[in-house]
Amino acid sequence: MIKEKIEKRANLVAQARELVDIADKEKRAMSAEENEQYDKMLADVEKLSEEIDKETKLLEIEQRLSKPINSDKLEMIKGIEGQSGQDNNKEFRMVAFRKFLSRGISAMTPEEKRALSAGTDEEGGYTIVPEQFIAQLLKDVDDIVYIRQLATKYQITKAASLGIPSLEADPADADWTTELETGSADSTMSFGKREFAPNPYAKRIKISNALINRSALPIENIVRERLAYKFAITEEKAYMTGNGTGQPLGLFYASNDGIPVSRDISEGNTTTAPTFDGLIEAKYALKQQYIAKAAWIFHRDCIKILAKIKDEEKRYIWEQSVQAGQPDRLLGLPVYMSEFAPNTFTAGQYVGIIGDFSYYYIVDALDMQLLRLNELYAETNQIGYIARKEGDGMPVLKNAFARVQLASGS
Repeated sequence: MIKEKIEKRANLVAQARELVDIADKEKRAMSAEENEQYDKMLADVEKLSEEIDKETKLLEIEQRLSKPINSDKLEMIKGIEGQSGQDNNKEFRMVAFRKFLSRGISAMTPEEKRALSAGTDEEGGYTIVPEQFIAQLLKDVDDIVYIRQLATKYQITKAASLGIPSLEADPADADWTTELETGSADSTMSFGKREFAPNPYAKRIKISNALINRSALPIENIVRERLAYKFAITEEKAYMTGNGTGQPLGLFYASNDGIPVSRDISEGNTTTAPTFDGLIEAKYALKQQYIAKAAWIFHRDCIKILAKIKDEEKRYIWEQSVQAGQPDRLLGLPVYMSEFAPNTFTAGQYVGIIGDFSYYYIVDALDMQLLRLNELYAETNQIGYIARKEGDGMPVLKNAFARVQLASGS
């Protein structure tokens, strides 16, 4: 009896998913009839789950009372439920999340609320975001913020200190030894003091009810794309110029916890612009092992200056990319552009950086929360969403970077 109920529940979840997929494939919102069928299926799922829970608990009690006639039956039920639960739990969470986004917490069944740890407050309702949504959101942000593509990224399930140490110096060379000797002690490699502790930040977006109800795109895609853009801007700015207090430590923020002033290269530059000689000084401030994977980062205003520089034979040093999707190159290394890189061309200012950006570490916490604002924008027929995310980032090896600085003028 329980086996049939478990299988029936799994089938209902699959049918509910099929309804949503059909509407997505046809690029339309679900019809009123489909929404009615969908709600009935989820109500049946909830009812079956309650019945299964009751019977399973009864069998567990019977097992504790040493009734062997039911022990095999209990294990069979646990196995069936465990397998079907694993297969359908993630999908059920996404189905529930979709309903939360489009219709609010009041439209959700108790089981859907439990699946998302959803709750209510005076604004409207909040929920823990499913991992599938977060994973795709992070991918979308990666696509927008190129430094995330170059950096080393870590994901943690809870927003606690990750404790990855930063390296303050290169390790010394190995020693040639006899079989029994261990080599000399390494006094050059030490660990920095700053730990990664994902810092909270929130973004608010607004979406019209007309777009929610009529769009051919699934509501979660609309929300995710808008949040990705908002988060991308916030993160990129911090990865460039953040001071490391309650936010990531940026590449252009001089700090002994990240890139100190000893890695600033101004030799060869003027007080108002970088030069060919200055760029060569910056490139070869890196050791060979870092040049191999190095790239440049500049603001577009600086790139306009660099693209006009010529060598002694009147040839442009800027190498325009001839392949779609590949960056332009400068002195043989790829160039990336950021709106948040410095673009003030006065004495002593930073105007760019070169480095192996795999030594910039980024941490993303996966326990993201989303708040739905039902009433705040009701006068304009809009729904508001506030997403709370946590993350951190910092350069972990100073010798892998060199900042391009203008001459001081003194």
